[in-house]
Amino acid sequence: MIGPEGDEESVVTGAALARAEARVSLWDIPDRPGVMNLIFTQMAQRKIPIDMVVQNVGTDGKANVSFTVPQDELADTLTAADEAVRQLGSGTVQIGTNLSKVSVVGSGMQTHTGVAAQFFHALAEAGVNIDMITTSDIKISALVDRDKAVEALSAVHEGFDLHRQQRMYPPLGVVHDDSDDESDHAREERERDVVDRLASMEDIVVSEVDLDRSQSLVTIRNLPDLPGVAADIFGVNAEEGVMVDMIVQNVGRNGQSNISFTVPRDSLPTSLDVTRKLTAQWPLVELTANEEIAKLSVLGIGLRTHTGVGQRLFQALADANVNVKIISTSEVCISTVIEPQLGEAALKAVKETFGRM
Repeated sequence: MIGPEGDEESVVTGAALARAEARVSLWDIPDRPGVMNLIFTQMAQRKIPIDMVVQNVGTDGKANVSFTVPQDELADTLTAADEAVRQLGSGTVQIGTNLSKVSVVGSGMQTHTGVAAQFFHALAEAGVNIDMITTSDIKISALVDRDKAVEALSAVHEGFDLHRQQRMYPPLGVVHDDSDDESDHAREERERDVVDRLASMEDIVVSEVDLDRSQSLVTIRNLPDLPGVAADIFGVNAEEGVMVDMIVQNVGRNGQSNISFTVPRDSLPTSLDVTRKLTAQWPLVELTANEEIAKLSVLGIGLRTHTGVGQRLFQALADANVNVKIISTSEVCISTVIEPQLGEAALKAVKETFGRM
C-alpha cells in the first residue's frame, strides 16, 4: 500500500546508523553566488557520493561548508576540495575521520515540536557531542564520534521507545493540530499520481521543487561546543510550541559552534524570547534573526545515487546569480535558504533545470 500517510501512532518510527563516515570542511571560502556550484562540480566530476552537506550563515564575506562521504572516498574528496579552494583563490581544507552518522526518521516530526529536543537530549544523556546536524521534514541526523556511535544509536532508540510496541510521545513539546489535511478527493488524486509514476520510478531523480516563504531564520553564534547545548535550545522552543523546521550545525572551532534553524514566521518572537533567555548564560553568544527568508528545496529518490544532483542545483542558482546562505540535506532532499527577493527567480531556474515546470 503506497499512500501519503505513514504510521500515525508513532512520532518516530526508526533509528539508523551509518558507521564509516569521513568529513571534509572548506573554511573561509568566499560567500558569493557560484561558489557551491564550483565545489559540487569538482565532486560530481569524480562521482563522489556526498551524504550530509552543511553550510551555516556566513560572516564578513566568508562562508564555511562541510560534507560527509564514505570513508573510502576520502582521498578523492580531498583532491576535489583542494582543487576547489585553488580555483576560488581562498579558503582552507580540513578533514575529520572516525565519525558516524546517527539518524531518526518519522512523519510525526511534522506535527510534534519535541522530536528534535528529544533526539538531542538522548545524545546528551549518553555524553555524545554533536559534530554536525542536518534535517529534513521527516529526518534528523547528527554526526558523532565513531567510538560513541553504538551508544548514540542505543540512546536515541531508547529515547523514542523504539523497543516497545506502544510508544510514548516525547516528554518535551506539544502536538500541533494538523487540521489542514487534504480532502478525500485530493488524497485519491495524489495516490493515483504516485501509482502512475511507479513504472518509471528509476528515472525519478528529482520529483519536486518547492519554495517556502513562510519561515524565519534564527542564528546562534559562539555556543559552547558541548553535549546538551542543542538539547537545551530545542527543548525551550519545544516547550513553547515552536515548530522548528531546518536545523543546521556546522563543525565547531576553538570550542565554539554555531546553530541556525528556521521557524514559522509567526513563531519568531516566541522563539527569540525563549532562546535569548536560555543563551544569556553564555556571555559570548550572538543571537540574530532574519524575519523574511526563502527556503528552496529539491526532493527525489535519486538524490542519494545520482552524484550530479547537487551540482545541477547549485549551477542553476549560480546562473540566476542567487547566493546560498544555508544548506541542509538528507538522502531525498536538498534544502537551501536564499534571499527572499530572489525566491521566484531561483524557483524558475531550478525547475527548468530538472524539468519540473
